[in-house]
Amino acid sequence: MRTDTAEHYNRTAERYDDNWEHTASYVQWMNEQIAECLAVTAGDRVADIGSGTGLFLKGLLPDTDPARPILCLDPSQAMLTQLPDDDRMRPVCASAEDAATGRVDLPYGELDAILMKEAIHHVEDIPATMRGLAGLLAPGGRILVITLPPRLDYPLFDAALERFEARQPEPADIARAMSDAGLSVTESLREFEATVDPDHYRELVGKRWMSVLATFSDAELADGLEEMRRKHSGQAELRYTDRSAFILGRRP
Repeated sequence: MRTDTAEHYNRTAERYDDNWEHTASYVQWMNEQIAECLAVTAGDRVADIGSGTGLFLKGLLPDTDPARPILCLDPSQAMLTQLPDDDRMRPVCASAEDAATGRVDLPYGELDAILMKEAIHHVEDIPATMRGLAGLLAPGGRILVITLPPRLDYPLFDAALERFEARQPEPADIARAMSDAGLSVTESLREFEATVDPDHYRELVGKRWMSVLATFSDAELADGLEEMRRKHSGQAELRYTDRSAFILGRRP
């Protein structure tokens, strides 16, 4: 994980879930999509890599046996501290690379399901990491990577959109890495129509809601917020399409 990214999550951990209050319907929708796609059943050994506060695990919890809790991996201890007090979740302070290379000992010999929601772009070597994660899967086990496409429809300022695009991996490249790791891969693009208040959205951007915003100086961010204010002047609400690539790899 990049230094600026680690600092971002440590700084925002305590109020991370609050950032999603304006799109509670999105959180519910995404949890439903994850549960449908990953198809966890009772007794499955599951790891969520980049789990953060566990906000997007709620759809999996009804099918989780407390005797086999979901392993919540995140390199930010501050984020893991915000996990709910729920015996179906077990925090593990580790990164995707730690799991893939065996630098962290996981309590399960094999995994039946791995979730990575908007965490893959923090991985430096995606092919190598995917090979390592694929090696953790039991026969029939699956990895679900959820990632934003590089070109966003978000109502951000131009420099943020451009920097995000430059830093974000292409879903096709992720799918290729999973296939090269010996997994059978399927892809889909899922869309959510979002509506937000312009003032609230600018407030989120000002708090550096997205990790890419942590790469801008205070002055650059202030300029970006002014650009957004001009762009959205007179608009009572902002509407945009939130697109996520769902890439599912399954071990034969």
